[in-house]
Amino acid sequence: MAEFSATVYQNEFLPDGGTDVNAIVTVTCSGAGTAGQTGAGSAGEIIIVDTSGSMGPETMAAAKRAAQAALAEIVDGTYVAVISGSNRAQLVFPQVRSGPAMVPMDARAREFASQAIEGFHGSGGTAMSTWLDLAGSVFASVPEVTQRHAILLTDGENRESEGALTEAIGRATGYFQCDCRGAGTDWQVEELRRISQALLGTVDIIPEPAQMQAQFQEMMRNSMARGVADAQLRVWTPQGAQILFVRQVAPSVDDLTGRRVEVNALTGAYPTGAWADESRDYHVGVRVAAKAIGQEQLAARVQLAIGENVVAQGLVKATWSNNSEQTAKIDPQVAHYTGQTELAAMIQEGLAAKAAGDTATATTKLGRAVQLAAETGNDEATSKLRKVVDIDDEKEGTVRLKAAVNKADEMALDTASTKTTRIKK
Repeated sequence: MAEFSATVYQNEFLPDGGTDVNAIVTVTCSGAGTAGQTGAGSAGEIIIVDTSGSMGPETMAAAKRAAQAALAEIVDGTYVAVISGSNRAQLVFPQVRSGPAMVPMDARAREFASQAIEGFHGSGGTAMSTWLDLAGSVFASVPEVTQRHAILLTDGENRESEGALTEAIGRATGYFQCDCRGAGTDWQVEELRRISQALLGTVDIIPEPAQMQAQFQEMMRNSMARGVADAQLRVWTPQGAQILFVRQVAPSVDDLTGRRVEVNALTGAYPTGAWADESRDYHVGVRVAAKAIGQEQLAARVQLAIGENVVAQGLVKATWSNNSEQTAKIDPQVAHYTGQTELAAMIQEGLAAKAAGDTATATTKLGRAVQLAAETGNDEATSKLRKVVDIDDEKEGTVRLKAAVNKADEMALDTASTKTTRIKK
């Protein structure tokens, strides 16, 4: 049975008149088990592959191998379906006219699903809203499937109105999770990031067809390891307090503030999706009314809940002090993740400015990103930044935009911008 624990990192001391409390809450899960085997409902997996006309022969062949390799990772008994996506979505496995549109995985299902994938061929345009909507309908056809996960692969831009995709994302949000991958360099990072962030998934680039199979296997293995189907982060604050933000900050930055669902007048719930054996860090900011020197207050109670059962809890405190040595300290965890959150923003804003031809802003933003990556020990970000800028002074963030940049390197930096590293001990 899964066990959860919560640890709070903060400096609880506020100066006279201080109101803002920051804390990092680390939530750890162990003994999660395997997806769909906890007795709380079955797990379902949908593989969505772009079969539009832009999928060249090499990419399509790699996509077939990758999707078939993902099938091999699905645990028997997990419900499965396969969707091909172009300007419309088509359920290619199982082939049904009515009734359940998913079947439990076994050797026979794996064989027929693999045959269906082998029949993929590229034609038509790209309308991702139809892909997401069909996935939602497929999941809904099997009510016992309560843990829902999809893999989505595309090699191109969405060719429908932004509103159509936005509405489809809204319909899928909170219903199923989705990991997104872009093949090659002709797709839009921000487009797939919108889908993956809303659907509590990941986004990454697959620059070369040969890398596709390993990524699909990893995504499916990770999904199969999530034995806890769904959990909520609940944050209680006292009367009159204000939640400034709630963010996941590890393993990646994901702002959950706007996704609050009210539990009661003082408590909000934020989605976290399914869990494997892992740790995640959350940054919680709360504004409370200032109190007299020496007074103490519980600023927030942060809980992880599965259904109505609270399985872990951490307390965020506030104590007012006139001791400047106490109040001037910034907790190392809070400082680290504040920097990591700014790093993600600087990379995305810098790349957007570069794409718009604003070299001055791009240089400033990416220079700040280099500085933050060094300060927070994010070596992966530094390595990716070096492929986009020449670094003159890492400490000062002095950089020059490279005259020629491989588009795949730029997209890899963009997709990895939200990935964080933990504080180095």
